[in-house]
Amino acid sequence: MPFTEHLRELRNRLMVCISTIGVLGLALFWPSQFMITWLKNEYLGTNVQLHAFAPTDVLFTEFRFSIYGAIVLGLPVLVYQAWLFIVPAFHPRTRRIVYVYTLPSILLAALGILFCHFFIIGRVLTALLAITQAVATETFGVASTLNIILLLFLAFALVFQTPTVLVALARIGVINVGMLQKYRRHSAMGILVVGGFAAPDASPVTMMLIAVPMYLLYEVSILIIKLLERTWHREVSA
Repeated sequence: MPFTEHLRELRNRLMVCISTIGVLGLALFWPSQFMITWLKNEYLGTNVQLHAFAPTDVLFTEFRFSIYGAIVLGLPVLVYQAWLFIVPAFHPRTRRIVYVYTLPSILLAALGILFCHFFIIGRVLTALLAITQAVATETFGVASTLNIILLLFLAFALVFQTPTVLVALARIGVINVGMLQKYRRHSAMGILVVGGFAAPDASPVTMMLIAVPMYLLYEVSILIIKLLERTWHREVSA
């Protein structure tokens, strides 16, 4: 297609994505107030009060929650629209690889959110609360508190994509087991850096809680690739 056709196609895909997020966001706006209260009670307890420091704090917090929720719920549509736009540029073999890894990617994202819910958020907030109480009286702002919780969910949904990304790259020949093992130390350092940037509160505790699972997933990816490489070699030989 000529360049103008690509731009028109991109515009159409973006309009579908924006419309999807907009409709879902409107649908989630009213129940967002109840979800915010549930999140507060779940992770901070019923005795903690959330405070608004401006008349618009609650409104913007509910809006942000609605948009985040719309992105998560609309992810299948967003991925599908992105795939329809870029699929003509892929080799048929690469297209099949993307199809195969789509479902594991969604399942790993859900697993990351569940892991964050059961093992991470409560511990992070408890540790931060203990640090705060040692030197100050805490006052929780509704916007900043919810932002930390949502960003932690997002961080772990992305962290748990590590096996899918590495296995997919190995399948198309970009990386291999030898390379991952050779640069294990470099990867560990890079994971620590990623954990530092991904930590919404910039604390060492949160950084390690993100980095350690990510490194374990890195090691798990090496084992998975090592097992799958035999199958890939047989397919090439056949």
